[in-house]
Amino acid sequence: MTTPVVAIAYHSGFGHTAVLAEAVRAGAADAGAEVHLIKVDEITDELWELLDRADAIVFGSPTYMGTASGAFHVFAEATSKRWATQAWTDKLAAGFTNSASKSGDKLHTLQFFQILAAQLGMHWVNLGLLPGWNASTASENDLNRLGFFSGAAAQTNADEGAEAVHKADIATAEHLGRRVTETARVFLRGLAAA
Repeated sequence: MTTPVVAIAYHSGFGHTAVLAEAVRAGAADAGAEVHLIKVDEITDELWELLDRADAIVFGSPTYMGTASGAFHVFAEATSKRWATQAWTDKLAAGFTNSASKSGDKLHTLQFFQILAAQLGMHWVNLGLLPGWNASTASENDLNRLGFFSGAAAQTNADEGAEAVHKADIATAEHLGRRVTETARVFLRGLAAA
């Protein structure tokens, strides 16, 4: 069985998004992937090469002012070298984000990741969960408690540190890591059979 290689390319301003990146990593590793965490604001040539050999890249950033952080935008613009050579064509992509508000326009950040992936010729992996916490019998501890479909979305109060990232949001990010790995395994088997 081929081991999928999953890279998590993320920026974290205050540590909240780093908690989610670690959760995605844990879920992917639990599903059997070789996983690499890459801080996009500290990227090197060696780390670019690691992204080039990954089967899946999961993008992560806090949502600031309705979009991904400036540091993530710098990374996104630098992927134009991969776009020019179509180096990431047919890789898998997914995404996660955090903001202080329940909505906070996080959907825009996830859509930014989706468009970036599309321009790079990548295939988007959605969250694959029904929304949680949307009925009287539901709980804020449900997976996908904020009801996003495009990727994993988290909410952490602006006046609290990374230790306050909600446990349900961490579990949702772990789910995303497992889903990306399982999807990558299916893709790899298909390629091997072709």
